[in-house]
Amino acid sequence: MNRVQKQLIINDLDKKMAFIVGPRQAGKTWLAKEIAKDFERSVYLNFDNLQDREQILQQTWLSSTDLLILDELHKMSKWKDYLKGLYDTKPQHLKIIVTGSARLDAFSHAGDSLAGRYFVHHLLPLSLAELKQLKQPIDIDKLIERSGFPEPYFSQTAVDAKRWRQEYINSLITVDVLDFEKITNLNAMRLTLDLLRKRVGSPISYKSIAEDVAISPITVKKYINVLEALYIVFRVTPYSNNIARSILKEPKIYFFDTGLVDGDNGAKLENMIAVSLLKNNYAKRDYLAEDYRLHYLRTKDKKEVDFALVKDNVIETIIESKHANGDLSKPLHAFHSKYDLPAIQLVKELKHEKEFGKIKILRAQSFLELLYL
Repeated sequence: MNRVQKQLIINDLDKKMAFIVGPRQAGKTWLAKEIAKDFERSVYLNFDNLQDREQILQQTWLSSTDLLILDELHKMSKWKDYLKGLYDTKPQHLKIIVTGSARLDAFSHAGDSLAGRYFVHHLLPLSLAELKQLKQPIDIDKLIERSGFPEPYFSQTAVDAKRWRQEYINSLITVDVLDFEKITNLNAMRLTLDLLRKRVGSPISYKSIAEDVAISPITVKKYINVLEALYIVFRVTPYSNNIARSILKEPKIYFFDTGLVDGDNGAKLENMIAVSLLKNNYAKRDYLAEDYRLHYLRTKDKKEVDFALVKDNVIETIIESKHANGDLSKPLHAFHSKYDLPAIQLVKELKHEKEFGKIKILRAQSFLELLYL
């Protein structure tokens, strides 16, 4: 199976370096190697491999190389300076792809030594929209239960998918987190992760988690920052512009791997919708240069709408997620009525789609299939 972004990345290679960033095991290395098949003399080098590392440091690949793929390069000291020098002195025919962990993305925004020399491509798990574009069979229940990570999604059995996830969680904590940050209390980190899995869709209180784990709120925030930098979780913050009494401090936390959600059907659906909307936003920013952001709405009296799609800091659409309730959400209607915002209620189990002026009640799958990516 291919990925929709393959040709988009190839097109950008004629202009700049391509950074492929995203969660671990989302398919970054696989996609880079698939792109290499379109070149005659490609070279793949992984900084974790001692022989490859020496070749990276010495730059001893053949001068005829037309595509250079550098994997896990962020583990090199001063890797940005290395890339800057490499890019500025490379022959015109040489194209460069850089991929690895999410740390690459986090560091690419620090400083400006690489400014103007690369395009970022966010490779996230498969979505309903991407599956549709790839003409793959679509199973929303399977996507919710297994997530859109290629290996568990295409596993022959549900047990194989669970075995993948078990190893995935262990690797995240014992390998990725330790590589990224010196965490002295791995047990506290694991407990924090477990609590986040149970609180998907609810505003997160750092103080509450700190009390449950017996650590400080500052440490909780640090742990969540690490999990976010590694593309394990992402936060959705409240939108505040022109929304009265909005709470600014409490984000909601979602997982890139929907299968990690420890909650009911409603929480799992909401997480899957969150990943889909985020992926849509990244794609529009990466390929259309449109400034889309994902927020949610909440007032001090706890009226809340799950999502607000924001373009150029202005709300474009507000979205409520429901597993099987086709009745119009009261908070959705309230925000729509007060601020005249286009509103959509996405329902997984829905017999008939409905429309009330600027408010639509739609089947979740139908709406998500039509996203940009």
